Amino acid sequence: MNERDNNRDDGDSRTEAEEQSDTAFEAKAKALFAESVAQLDAATLSRLNRGRQEAIAELSKRRRSAVRWTTLVPAAGVAAAAVVAVVVWQGAPTTPDAPPPVADLEILLDEDGLEMLEDIEFYTWLSIDETALDSDQDADVS
Repeated sequence: MNERDNNRDDGDSRTEAEEQSDTAFEAKAKALFAESVAQLDAATLSRLNRGRQEAIAELSKRRRSAVRWTTLVPAAGVAAAAVVAVVVWQGAPTTPDAPPPVADLEILLDEDGLEMLEDIEFYTWLSIDETALDSDQDADVS
């Protein structure tokens, strides 16, 4: 066997003697603990048991509240995303008759476009007047 075989994939490079030493240490520690527990009086054992039960009860309370909180967070995220989607969808202005911006650029680059810029106030007045005329005609039809 080479050194690579001794160092297995699990990273355990301890020798058998070290493992036996640890096992003996664990057995001795367990025996000492069991002996010390056997020497405790009833009042101390009762107090330790009550403390253990209170700790377990507190832990189960925390787990229940954590479960509620962790189930509500994803639901709140989905609800918030839905609200944002509706606001964005409803708030988007629609202008179906608007010409594409490329057409505006072509008009401005033409020689007549420069003359139109000189009379921009007239064209603004004309578009406002046409809008007012269209609304008057719509009111007459109704």
